[in-house]
Amino acid sequence: MGFYTDRILPHLTDKVCGVAANDTLRRRACAGLHGAVVEVGFGSGNNVGFYPAEVERVSGVEPADVAWKIGAKRIAASTVPIERAGLDGQSLPFGDGTFDTALSTFTLCTIPDVAAALAEIRRVLKPGGTLHFVEHGLAPDASVRTWQHRLNPIQKRIAGGCHLDRDIPALISGAGFETVELDRFYLAGAPKAFGALSLGVAR
Repeated sequence: MGFYTDRILPHLTDKVCGVAANDTLRRRACAGLHGAVVEVGFGSGNNVGFYPAEVERVSGVEPADVAWKIGAKRIAASTVPIERAGLDGQSLPFGDGTFDTALSTFTLCTIPDVAAALAEIRRVLKPGGTLHFVEHGLAPDASVRTWQHRLNPIQKRIAGGCHLDRDIPALISGAGFETVELDRFYLAGAPKAFGALSLGVAR
């Protein structure tokens, strides 16, 4: 950690990930959330306005104090109770089977031990609980993947450990989830190396 990661990067992430073009993606990812929700990588609360009425409460897991402060107005304006309930997605401070649904948006690219984080999400979900996600990652086209591998070292340095080339659907399946819905596509208007998205639901 350092000044850039702790103080500057949360503001940059809020701006980049909070662009209006992502609103549709967030709405789709949040559809079907209900009951008690754990949101891993809460960030600055860009999903807050998209929680369905069926959500009763949200436990946000977010390591960055600055990100949480940036999101203070969104949290205060939310009709859904939101609490900051953890700092590390790799070690969630909840009992087994605590949550009905889970949410991860543009987060699994950055968590150092993503397999551990997914195992923790699976542990804290109730039987039959679902993980809703939208993430960027490994592209389906070989030519794009080549550029992702080349750019990944730079991306990790400037974006706080964010990886361009993680195979998100494979990681989710490898953690023991059954994929219920999956849409893989390139984000319109974004360079393909940065805009290869996976959006879906896993049980």
